[in-house]
Amino acid sequence: MLEVIAIIAIILAVAVAAVLAIAATKPSTLRVERAIRIKAPPETIFPLISDFHQWLKWSPYENKDPAMKRSYEGAERGKGAVYAWDGDKNVGSGRMEILESTAPSKIVIKLDFFTPFEGHNTAEFTMLPQGDATHVTWLMYGPANFMSKLIQVFMNLDRMIGRDFEAGLANLKTLTEK
Repeated sequence: MLEVIAIIAIILAVAVAAVLAIAATKPSTLRVERAIRIKAPPETIFPLISDFHQWLKWSPYENKDPAMKRSYEGAERGKGAVYAWDGDKNVGSGRMEILESTAPSKIVIKLDFFTPFEGHNTAEFTMLPQGDATHVTWLMYGPANFMSKLIQVFMNLDRMIGRDFEAGLANLKTLTEK
């Protein structure tokens, strides 16, 4: 019986060591990017992103927890606007602050997650005119701490977060192509 327990303990130790070793090989930065072509001018899309109050209309994260608490401070929109949220396990808690707002082409946001896992990232939205449409890109990047690397052993964060970005961009498209 003691032999069986020892064998199980060794197998578990090897498995844990393997997972930790795989996590250590993951990139030290996280980068998720999605883009869409929207048949609307950048001037129509930009206000929906630069005003956090408008995110209720298009952000895929706004519907994940109907009871989520939201707060706004700082500027009404653009540089200095702040949005904080506190929700369930699906959305956690965090804070966003617009650091740069260059109408109608670029918005840079400091994005801090507090729960369920701490993370500090940058989100960027760019809107580039292309003929009768606008190429809209949603990008998030930042350092990948060891916990993030460990999660990436079991989950594809690019695919998971990317799906949300795709949904949000599709919502922007629907709103602005009316």
